[in-house]
Amino acid sequence: MKAGGCQLNSALLVVLFLNLCFYGASNSSEVQVCKLCSGTVLSHSEVGQFCSSSAGRVEGRCCLKNGTTSDHSTVTGLDLSNCSLAQVENIQEASTAEIIDLSLNPIANISDFTFQGFTELNKLILPEKVLCPGGATSWKKIGVAKGQRVCEGQNSMCNQTGQMTTDCPENSQCAPFGPGLFECSCADHYHGYKCLREGEFPVLQVFGPLGASTVVISLVLWLTQRRMVKPL
Repeated sequence: MKAGGCQLNSALLVVLFLNLCFYGASNSSEVQVCKLCSGTVLSHSEVGQFCSSSAGRVEGRCCLKNGTTSDHSTVTGLDLSNCSLAQVENIQEASTAEIIDLSLNPIANISDFTFQGFTELNKLILPEKVLCPGGATSWKKIGVAKGQRVCEGQNSMCNQTGQMTTDCPENSQCAPFGPGLFECSCADHYHGYKCLREGEFPVLQVFGPLGASTVVISLVLWLTQRRMVKPL
């Protein structure tokens, strides 16, 4: 009778452990930037109207692209207006957003690197005193009205007259990387430091030994540690 009770308790512990793992995994897949402040996207707001016109779905403070699962949610709009934010950081989950509203917040300034990788950002609404990231050359239109500064139409820094593109080394290409930012990527058949190496990147030579050593170490650990595991 006692043995049966032990087996039952062990089974319950296993089920509980699996449930906790599943719960933790499901929580980690949620888009945390949508919960940076309470409330939800209002239908009459800029982000709300954008979400409605683009057939998106509202989740907290985000507009998500319809058809995406909770594991791979694509943020197309982010409304963090009136959230009492003094600074803006850790919003990289919204790097695919086309519109972001940060108005009605006591923000003094925002670093350009906050929007690093936000290549799809087409409209940014800020408190009036906060300048558009990247400056005037990074946007097609900048307007100030009703206590808001609106930055519209992100310009590519790679299209600026020579100044930016010359910073990319030979055998590389300039690509937009957010307002006022760009990145250099190696052209086809070039790789390595400053894209000086010609030919395909040696994937097998680099990752082959690494993968083999990982498998060997894992096997050794499994063989040595499995003896210490007590049967249920």
